Amino acid sequence: MVEIFIDADACPVRDEIIQVATRHGLKSWMVSDGGIRPSASALVELVIVPPAPDAADDWIAEHINSNDICVTNDIPLAARCLELGAAAIRPNGDKFTHDGIGMALAKRDLMQGLRDAGEITGGPRPFSKSDRSAFLDGLETTAQAALRAGGPEG
Repeated sequence: MVEIFIDADACPVRDEIIQVATRHGLKSWMVSDGGIRPSASALVELVIVPPAPDAADDWIAEHINSNDICVTNDIPLAARCLELGAAAIRPNGDKFTHDGIGMALAKRDLMQGLRDAGEITGGPRPFSKSDRSAFLDGLETTAQAALRAGGPEG
């Protein structure tokens, strides 16, 4: 069974995930260290982890399987999911790939170094309607590919 795992603490597309999960009958796991309201959908389970660094990431990596889908902005978590045969997609619709994950990790480390040195002080641009739309398209495509590859039975 294909399932969706959401790194939910700062995820701006929870409603869109529920929409796609409902359309395809996919169980979804919203993993957070708290502060998220439970969903009314029977397909969505809220998992509260201890407020420790990487607790949500570790829970997801321990429970995700091949052909499942992870929604995250966390590049190291995406790398772990790809290693396990799962798909990983950002909330803006960009998909993480095996070919691009190494470069994404390197860029993340470079940007962190620049931020630590005070060279970069701004944050990411605001989340937009076009990001939300691109995410819906990306998750729909990813869900269909996962269902074709693994099927609802396995």
